Amino acid sequence: MATKAKPTDEFRDHISTVDEKGKRVWVYPKKPKGKLYNYRKYASYLLLSLLFAGPFIKINGLPLLMLNVVERKFVIFGVLFWPQDFFLLVLAFLTLVVFIILFTVVYGRVFCGWVCPQTIFLEMVFRRIEYAIEGDYTKQRALDKMPWNAEKIMKKGTKITLFLLISFLISNIFLAYVIGIDELKHIITDGPLEHVAGFGAMLVFTGIFFWVFAWFREQVCTIVCPYGRLQGVMQDKKTVVVAYDYGRGEPRGKLRKGQERTEGDCIDCHQCVQVCPTGIDIRNGAQQLECINCTACIDACNDIMRMIDKPEGLIRYESEEAIEKGTKWTFFTPRVMGYTAVLAILLTALTTLLLLRDEAEATILRTPGQLYQKTEQGHIKNLYNISVINKTNHDMPLTLKLLNKEGSIKVIGEEKLLLPAQGIVEGVFFTEIDPSELEGLNSKIEIGLYYGDELITTQDTKFLGPAK
Repeated sequence: MATKAKPTDEFRDHISTVDEKGKRVWVYPKKPKGKLYNYRKYASYLLLSLLFAGPFIKINGLPLLMLNVVERKFVIFGVLFWPQDFFLLVLAFLTLVVFIILFTVVYGRVFCGWVCPQTIFLEMVFRRIEYAIEGDYTKQRALDKMPWNAEKIMKKGTKITLFLLISFLISNIFLAYVIGIDELKHIITDGPLEHVAGFGAMLVFTGIFFWVFAWFREQVCTIVCPYGRLQGVMQDKKTVVVAYDYGRGEPRGKLRKGQERTEGDCIDCHQCVQVCPTGIDIRNGAQQLECINCTACIDACNDIMRMIDKPEGLIRYESEEAIEKGTKWTFFTPRVMGYTAVLAILLTALTTLLLLRDEAEATILRTPGQLYQKTEQGHIKNLYNISVINKTNHDMPLTLKLLNKEGSIKVIGEEKLLLPAQGIVEGVFFTEIDPSELEGLNSKIEIGLYYGDELITTQDTKFLGPAK
């Protein structure tokens, strides 16, 4: 008679890809298949299509997404952000962090298994190429152990060549999100010698991507990425994760033909372990550091359950509390509702600020060291410096007008300030006001910047006049 498997926590003392001597344990996952894997493929192909199409999509002449850290220029959904809008980017980042926390509290690491670029590229691009060239996990292991011969050189050489080409393509796409597709086209068409920095960055990115997907692989999730380590803080027993139903599966025991089964539904076939891309045994517990919730073990286990005429779902999406109590998981918990309320407030604040955001931002200061002047008509005149940033993708001839005082503004050199698209214009102008309009030595004035008849932005400044 089979005995119940002894519980052990030794798997928590080390990650699955490192042995007792501290050496790397290479993971050879079995090629996954099943309903959930097919869903993941469809989701991955959709996300990959969006990723590769993103740099070519433009809204109002601006990229869909561009994060140009070097020039401190960011474009999100066709909206241009400058360093002056940094507080909006911080708020957007905080909103994203809260969303990730809320999502993790409720659904665990679904992001890691279904959306994360690392997982999508590794599992749906590079490993599928590896399966096509080298075969399934047993053939890959045998190929690595065999001495170098014509077959091994051909297979390894073909795989490395394809990995390098795809890494180069990915580096181009990611660089397009940094500098823009138009600048990337210049680098490609003009030649590397005319864009040494850009071409060098492309090669560096290529090397990093190749190293990650050809060698480092799942260690990105278990060693580098902090999200896996934070999940222990964000998750609780109510969180939905990929979990093994130990109440139904234990004690484990091999399936023996013609013999009445007294053990649990788990036949200890190790199929869930063989398909795991991070090399763990999901039966050791749901909240393991290495588990990315990719659902490969669910498909493998369901396949076995169908073969032995047992109900599916021995491994499934479920909360630890539900498995422990034999109930269904509860979505609305106090913590979930609290995070949802915070997320709603942040989204409301972010949306409001974006809607109220000016198309241009001006800085107007009195020219240092200049006193006021009196005109022949007895008016008071002050000299100002102005700097305006254009947050749109079109030129704007600007007219300056006083909003809270009766007076006039004259721009030196030009009648209007010509503000270039995505650019900055600087100028000097005189403001002339009747003394009766002034409150004293320092009067507050409000200047409006108009694009045609449309008020683009306003700016307050001080006007120096005679003391009363």
